[in-house]
Formats: sequence, structure tokens, C-alpha cells
Amino acid sequence: MSDDLPLLRDPDAVELTGTLERVVFHNEENGYTVLRLLPDRALPVEAKVKGAPSRTVSRDPVTCVGHMVNPQVGVQLQVSGRWVNNARFGRQLAFDMAEEMLPATSEGIRLYLASGLIKGVGEEMAGRIVAAFGTDTIRVLDEEPERLLKIKGVGKKSFEKIKESWAEHRGIRDLLLFLQPHGITPAYAVRIYRAYGGEALNVVRENPYRLAMDIRGIGFVTADAAARKLGFAEDHPLRIQAGLLYVLQKATDDGNVFLPEEELLDQACQQLAVDRDLARQAVLALEQEERVVRESLDELPGRLPAVFREDGDEAEAPEVAVYLRRYHHYESKTAFYLHRLLHSPKAVRFAEPDALVEKVTESLSISLAPEQLEAVRTAARSKVMVLTGGPGTGKTTIINAIIRLFAEVKAKILLAAPTGRAAKRMSETSGREARTIHRLLEYSPQEDGFARNEDNPLACGLLVVDEASMMDTLLFYHLLKAVPMGATVVLVGDVHQLPSVGPGNVLADIIASGAVPVVELTEIFRQSAESEIICNAHLINKGQVPSLESSKDRLSDFYFIHQNDPERAADMVVDLVRNHIPRRFGLDPVNDIQVLTPMHKGAVGAAQLNLRLQASLNPNGLEVRRGERSFRLHDKVMQIRNNYDKDVFNGDVGRIVFLDGKERTLSVRYDDRVVPYDFEELDELTPAYAISIHKSQGSEYPAVVIPLMMQHYVLLQRNLVYTGVTRGKKLVVLVGESRALHMAVKNNKTRTRHTRLALRLQPLT
Repeated sequence: MSDDLPLLRDPDAVELTGTLERVVFHNEENGYTVLRLLPDRALPVEAKVKGAPSRTVSRDPVTCVGHMVNPQVGVQLQVSGRWVNNARFGRQLAFDMAEEMLPATSEGIRLYLASGLIKGVGEEMAGRIVAAFGTDTIRVLDEEPERLLKIKGVGKKSFEKIKESWAEHRGIRDLLLFLQPHGITPAYAVRIYRAYGGEALNVVRENPYRLAMDIRGIGFVTADAAARKLGFAEDHPLRIQAGLLYVLQKATDDGNVFLPEEELLDQACQQLAVDRDLARQAVLALEQEERVVRESLDELPGRLPAVFREDGDEAEAPEVAVYLRRYHHYESKTAFYLHRLLHSPKAVRFAEPDALVEKVTESLSISLAPEQLEAVRTAARSKVMVLTGGPGTGKTTIINAIIRLFAEVKAKILLAAPTGRAAKRMSETSGREARTIHRLLEYSPQEDGFARNEDNPLACGLLVVDEASMMDTLLFYHLLKAVPMGATVVLVGDVHQLPSVGPGNVLADIIASGAVPVVELTEIFRQSAESEIICNAHLINKGQVPSLESSKDRLSDFYFIHQNDPERAADMVVDLVRNHIPRRFGLDPVNDIQVLTPMHKGAVGAAQLNLRLQASLNPNGLEVRRGERSFRLHDKVMQIRNNYDKDVFNGDVGRIVFLDGKERTLSVRYDDRVVPYDFEELDELTPAYAISIHKSQGSEYPAVVIPLMMQHYVLLQRNLVYTGVTRGKKLVVLVGESRALHMAVKNNKTRTRHTRLALRLQPLT
């Protein structure tokens, strides 16, 4: 393999050296840059204006466009690329490589250091350093940085800052020179350097496939392209192993805990274009290295099929499953912890449970239906139970009755939910504090783990978890690990909603296993039966299409607006949110109304709808752009990944309440607290006027507007529409094609999730 950078062989290629005069535009997210470069030598005008006489020369600044890290005015650059004509801006040099040239003169070095590249070095400090070392300054910084301590104003603290900043800058510069010809954009150079430090260049040279596993944003495809340019052969073992891990990781992103071995080989051979025997050998090598686990059915004691569809029905079981090692650990230990809990002595006992249940229901002034009474009694006698049911069936009433029952015997009670919104709603309906599971388990960013575990368990006699269908395998593993022996655990959720975003199908698997008692509430109570939202949700769940004609004589809470054209449907959604719903129902367009959509792309996808709704609801004010997105003061935004340092989590929604372009920060108010963000952290946020139905799980809104078009046909499934409709408390409006609704309601062929939790739990029955 050769590490040499490829030579410029393109006859149209241009190399240009000059001084960076002005940064016209720089996107820190992807490194895209527009700059003005003052060339060191005069250029033929024909190079800039086609058709001009070649004898005409000019030393005017040249517009250059390409990708680079942290461009600074005053530095010397050598750019390599080709001339292009831009319809709007004219002739430009599109560069695919920009190399920073170190200055040779004392004045050049002073300007270079003072440009802002090095933390702790401003105009004055740059002058002192160059006055001390002259043209030897660069060598001193590289080889003898401790000599900086002799300079006035450089103490130990500032010395460390300058030393680290210079080392990082040089490391990134060298790394960038190596990466750019291999298809990895400058924006990733900083991440790669910070991940590997001074070893970054060696890591990339020796095994570029590590980038796909270690660096967020660099996938296998990008790492593979770089590796191929570095000379890694198509059948190189590192390539095949990385490809297999990529396929397995992609499978977990799709909700699977494992892949059947033959399916893994099929996908890997298609992705990598390699022989099946080589792929099989690579699986065995990964198993030897303990990076994957191969598990055959005869290694397990259960008799149930190893696979359950998302609706809980059985599917054919594969003989050999291949897991990423950590997911095998999560799934097998989850079964172990649940088994341990079920076989531990019950800590909270009731002398006369039936009499106490009657006392509790009287104190709540409620009359429970037979199935509801059975649910409360089951909680009294069981160590783990599942309470499931659709909207309006009284799950909240039963939760409160169970809480009151355990409170009567002075049991310590904890309430939790997977999301902040679900926990807040649980607090409101129960009158008790409910926390997210992450906060309950006391996640510590410093320790990179949960403080609550089997060595430091939760202190409780009863743990009630709402919206349990949202828990993935990893979260449920950590929760069970922290439950004390003897505690009673009540899992509450609607198994017919969408499964967790993360891998696994926890609630459906537990129900299907038969390992714990399950009470399903089916009766819709009188007050709920008057709601068309609830009645139609139950019809959808049964595979029946609700009536699409609303009565004009009364105010309904469920509407369908026919619109077959996606662009017009998008216009209708914006008009509903901005005008019709606020006027007719008195709801706030930002705080009370949420647009939910099946997909991200397309005219009625979340991306385009957010642009339209932002332009309509918050058109003016301070803003910052990140790629194709803009964030404005007062915008509604959503956190899209867990950030334990900030104590905000995937799905949290807030409003931008502060934006400072000079300091490059903004702040978001989430309920009762304000969280600051640097502009570099804005990839954690997305506009939230419109969000995916998946992201809405665990939340309720006064009103929801849901576009349903045939362009969504790949995603049109019953549980998707059912989940979206059940998010609305006071109003649900569907906009789109009736045949799209029909297709979704009739489509109950949910995608299979590969999981063996039910199989592992089966011997417990």
C-alpha cells in the first residue's frame, strides 16, 4: 500500500499560492468555504475570463471555493483545483486541496500566530514570541516549546494552552493534507485528531476502517473509499470484517438485536462484492476476536420461535444468530435480571389484598370494571406485571390505584418513563414525581455510566414505568440491573404503538414470552367513548378505516381533509397551523399544535414542512445557519441525541430564548430550565415545528396535524398511524389522500425485528 498523495494529472488542474485576504463564507459543520485569495504572482486574465487575450495579466484577488478547516485571514495557502463558471458569481477556482504554507519571514510568522489560530496568542503575545525567536519560531514551537516559558506573560497555564493548541493545529494540518485526497472532508479532520491525538495519522494509514467505528459521521462507505485509495484490496480481511460490523450496526439501527448468519452473509457479500466463503471466514475471525457472538438455537433452553414480529406474532426462527458482542450481553443479561427478580422474595406483602383494593377504590371515588380490578389485584400479588391497553381504557386510573395500594402499606414508590414529556405527563396525572429513566438511574457523564446498578440499586418497593413500549434493549437492561431484589415492577404501555427507536422489541417480547402476568384493558369508558379521536384510534387498531366525513353541525375532535397533491397538502398543513386551528379552537400555533409526519423527505416530510412553518410562524429575527438549516430566536427545536452533560435527551422539545452571534452561543428553554449551546453543538438540534411520528412517541399534544400521502407508501403501516392519532388530546387533523389512510390501516405486516429476548424468557414460565 502506498501512502503517497496522488499527483495532479488533470490537464485543467491549477495550483495557486497566495494570501488569504477574506473569508466570504465558512460552514463549520461541513467545512465548505468561499474565500478570496491574493495570488503571489500575476495570473493571465484568460485564466479568469474565458476568451481574454493571454498577454493580459492581473494580480486581483481570486474567488476560491472548496472545503477546509478554520480558514484564517492572512495565512499563506496553496490551493489545487480547476476553474469553474458559476452562473451567479462568475469564474471561480474550485479547489479539492488547500495546504497552509508556513511563513518564512519574521513578520509573516508574527501575522500567522496573531491570526487566531493558536489559543492564548493574540497580537501582543505573537510579537513577543517572534521578537524572541525570529525566523526560528516555528521550529521552537515544534521542537522546544518549553522555551516559551522564558517569554514575559507566559505562565505554566498559558504555556500548556499554547502548546496543546499548536500541537493540535499542526496535527490537524498534517492529517488534513493526508485525508483530503482520500475523500474525507476537512470537517472530520478535527474529530479524527481529537479521537486519536498524535496517533491519528498512523491510525488512518494502518486501518482507515476504524474511522467508521470510532468517528461520528464517518460511515463504512466513506472509510472504505479512503481505504481503497490507500491501496487496501477488495478482499482485504480488515475490509471484510469492517463491512460485516457495518451491516450488523445498520441492523441495530433498524431495530434488530442480531441478524441470522445467512442474512448477514447475504447483505455483506452484496455490500462488499466479495466471495461468501471469505465473508464466512471473517465472521469466524470476528468471533475469535470476541467482537461478535455466534449463537445457535440449540444453545438456548426455550421452545418458542426466536423471532417475533413487531406486532408480537411468531415468525420463523433462524438457526444461528450473529450479535455485536455488546448486544448479546444486553439481551442475555436482561433475561438473567428478570429471572432473578421473579425468583426473589416479594418485599411488599398485603395481608388482605382484596379488602385493601376495595378500600383504595373507595378512597379514589371510582368504580373499577372487572378487568381493571384484576389489574390492581395482579399488581398486589406479582413481582413483575405488564399493563397494556389503548387510549381511553383507564390505564392512568389503574396506575393511580396501584400507587395508592402500595402507599397504604408505606412502600417506597418510584415512577419513571423513557422521555421527559412522558415523565411530566405521569407526574401531572399521578400527583407524584416521575423521572426519566436516565435521571432515575443517575447517569454520570464523568463516569460514563449509571450510578444506579446492581451494586447500588434503587430504593423502592414499587417501580411503575409508563410508555414501556419505548424502551429498547439497552435501556431496559440498565433499568433491570438497578431494580432491588423483591421490588414489584409494573410495566405500562400500549403494545400496538410503534416499537422503540433503538434495537429490540422489549414490551412485545415480554408479553409473547408468557413469563410475566399481562392484563390488557379493552373496555372504552363512557367519557372517552364520546371522543372521536379515541373511537377512531381503536377502529384503526382493529384494521377498520374511520369515517372520513365530519358532521358540519357540531364541533368534532377528528377531521380528515382530502388533498391529493403533496405541494397543496403542505400549503394546507401550514394554513391549518397558522390560521384555521388557532381561530376555531383557540390554540397557540407553536405551543399547542404539533405537525407529525411519517417521513423526513418530500413536500410533506419534516424537513420541508419545517422550512415552510418556520417562514410562516417565525419569519424574522436573529438567526444562525447550519448547513441547510437555520435557527432563529424563538424557534421551536428538538434535541435529537442524548447529551448527559447538559441533561437533555433525544426528543426533548424547547424554544430558543437567546442567540448571540458574536459569542456564537444560543440557549433553549426546556420546560422550567434554560440550556446553553455553542454553535458547534447545533448538530444536536433540529427545528421541531414538524417532527416524525417516531419522535412523537411518549408525548401528547393539544392538537396534531398529520399529512398522509401515497409518496409515504413505504412507511404506511397501521401502528404508525395509530401512534400518530393517539398523540392528540383535543384535536387530530389528517391531511392527504384517503387511499393512503386505507393502505396504512389495512397494512399490519410489520417488519420483523430479530430478537431472542422472548426465547430467553420462555423457560421462566
